[in-house]
Amino acid sequence: MHKTIISDTSCLILLDKIGELAILNKLFGTIITTTEVVDEFGQPLPVWIELRQPTDKNYQSIIEASVDKGEASAIALAVELNDCLLIIDDLKGRKLAHQLGLTIIGTIGVIVDAKLAGIIPSVRPILSKIKATNFRITEQLELLILKRAKE
Repeated sequence: MHKTIISDTSCLILLDKIGELAILNKLFGTIITTTEVVDEFGQPLPVWIELRQPTDKNYQSIIEASVDKGEASAIALAVELNDCLLIIDDLKGRKLAHQLGLTIIGTIGVIVDAKLAGIIPSVRPILSKIKATNFRITEQLELLILKRAKE
């Protein structure tokens, strides 16, 4: 398990929207995010989410040329911290984080990991709730998710 878990906005918004935000806390304990992510999230944070800011604001500004403010702040913070896992869904942000050598996971990966850890009994009901939102999951991805979750 990684020492530090950093979340970008999309994971928080999606899990909050479907009433499953607590999965993050059950799987990881404390989550870290930035004020830019909190601004994009637009809701009060649970007590198990800590705020931290990257110290190198110039680096964060450079990253903002490629991705939005929330993603840039989360990526910049992840670069500064050792042994962290960055939860990020946006494809551009994922590619950039990967190029920077960061360990990443998406919201769907978090849900699969929660199932495999016994935190949730099945990913199917959660996938159904996700598909009722504006989050896109292809049929091929859904089959892959179910296979990985052993369902």
